[in-house]
Amino acid sequence: MKVLFIGGTGTISSGITEQLLEKGCELYLLNRGTRNDTLPAGVNIIKADINDEDHVAKLIEPMEFDVVADFIAFEPAQLERDYRLFKGKTKQFMFISSASAYQTPLSDYRITEGTPLSNPYWEYSRNKIACEDYLVKQYREHGFPMTIVRPSHTYDERSIPLGVHGSKGSWQVAKRILEGKAVIIHGDGTSLWTMTHNRDFAKGFIGLMGNIHAIGESVHITSDESVTWNQIYEIIADVLGVKLNAVHVSSEFLAACSTEDYRGGLLGDKANSVVFDNSKLKRLVPEFVATTRLDQGIKQTIEYILAHPEYQIEDNEFDIWCDKVIHALDVALMTVTG
Repeated sequence: MKVLFIGGTGTISSGITEQLLEKGCELYLLNRGTRNDTLPAGVNIIKADINDEDHVAKLIEPMEFDVVADFIAFEPAQLERDYRLFKGKTKQFMFISSASAYQTPLSDYRITEGTPLSNPYWEYSRNKIACEDYLVKQYREHGFPMTIVRPSHTYDERSIPLGVHGSKGSWQVAKRILEGKAVIIHGDGTSLWTMTHNRDFAKGFIGLMGNIHAIGESVHITSDESVTWNQIYEIIADVLGVKLNAVHVSSEFLAACSTEDYRGGLLGDKANSVVFDNSKLKRLVPEFVATTRLDQGIKQTIEYILAHPEYQIEDNEFDIWCDKVIHALDVALMTVTG
């Protein structure tokens, strides 16, 4: 199979890249080369900026692919560009959308591919919905062989999966846990969430590649495991070998007092209970099963980060903000109980 990935080095795509190479796939990555030093041997690199459409068109002019997948498209204009570049050049075009595009708030916490797409809280999700609409139109009117894939919260060994963190990543939260500081959990921590290791996501994604039954379809790929946010943070603290000091803060309050996009990331996503029905994926890819239990995956991630200081990126601004939020709650409590 001859495959082209636009991107190919991110959290979701890196796991797929590794597994495809193990299977002997002829894999090309089209990217700017900023993270290619971590790629395994055997990848063919097309170094270019996908936004330079004329240049890319010249580079791929003599080439055709069995599968093209765009991991870094977020707006319809980028899909319009992809359509111009790859129509007639691939048997299957795969777009990575987002499970955050599903109806928010949900009318039923059990999510299938038939769940409506609507998210008034997050522009990111609305843009993904618009991208899907464009591809569906091209499929219906021109036979463009597209497949839409919707990941939910997917993680790898480079970042601890969390609900509330700063712009520099998750390490500062782990550091607060290690130091015994109070750690913010949104809501009361009892809402259900699903996290999927990128190794498991890759198995589902590869099963959809070259799959004639996936053409024209939308499919989400997630673990079947559901956990609460309280359980997630307890797992992290347990792996770190310390006691968790949790403070629960409403998602609305966090969104109102932070410059981070918690309105989108929390109110439009993580604050809602979600349980995914993967029946459609399992019909299309009968061998699919997510085998990385969350406590096992988080243990592997934390061990990796502790062994690689380059991923221990401190975020003093986020740390100060956490202390301010927690202090404000303490003051409010004293005022009320007074």
